Amino acid sequence: MVADVVVETPDTSTLVFFTGNDRLEYKAGHFLTIDPHQFEALDRFTTFLEHLKGKPEPPRAYSMSSAPDERYLAITVKEERFVPNVTKYPPLLSPLLVKRTVRGMRLFVTGFTGPYTLPDDIAGKTGHIVHVCAGSGSVPNLSILKFALVNHPALRHTFVYSNKTWNDAIFHDTLAGLVARHPNRLKVVHTLTRETDAAAVGPSVRQGRVGEALLRELIPDPTDCYVYLCGPGISKFDRDAAREAGTEPQPKFIETTLQNLLKIGVPNGRIKRESYG
Repeated sequence: MVADVVVETPDTSTLVFFTGNDRLEYKAGHFLTIDPHQFEALDRFTTFLEHLKGKPEPPRAYSMSSAPDERYLAITVKEERFVPNVTKYPPLLSPLLVKRTVRGMRLFVTGFTGPYTLPDDIAGKTGHIVHVCAGSGSVPNLSILKFALVNHPALRHTFVYSNKTWNDAIFHDTLAGLVARHPNRLKVVHTLTRETDAAAVGPSVRQGRVGEALLRELIPDPTDCYVYLCGPGISKFDRDAAREAGTEPQPKFIETTLQNLLKIGVPNGRIKRESYG
């Protein structure tokens, strides 16, 4: 049952679920899935999309923003946009979850799974976790960050978060609160690509994209850190469109940032990545 809906940004909401006295077993960074067929309000849209695609609509995956030792379960959902010539089909489930979900609604969810998690022995592998995120890529990283701050006290964290504008930055108050509580273990740097005066927002905010120079500045120990990289990447639609045009798909946040991390010397085996698109 939905216990609360927290509006994070104009197109992003956190759904907090009441789980009773049940302690749910999952790892920080896991996702759950929600089947659109359970929503009567979506029946005609689901049927239409299944007719167009010639196959059933699958459940959608949403990362959890809660940590396993917190006394609630939460997912944070960013509303997908339909952009002609960029996305093939209009979004089905995320607009309902973000804009039409209210307290008291009951949702059937399944999961919890996913490989984007900390190894149990992470403290023996590194002393520095670097989170590099864009957009809703911050969601699983927030879960990992909150869990690690409590359960791995020897680890320090650098959280690099890219958005278009300050109003697009999910969790900026939550992240600021974590920095205030853990000033010696957590550094947060926001990068804004379309903010005309990013410095006016605060000292932790930079103008532009996450580039090689910024990564060099924030990762002094590239061979010893572990990086958790999450954000938009090349999608199946991008690959299909490029194949039809006889071109290569244009790299997105994941591909560009991965190359920059490798350039500064982070070993590929120390980069955990999860993309959406």
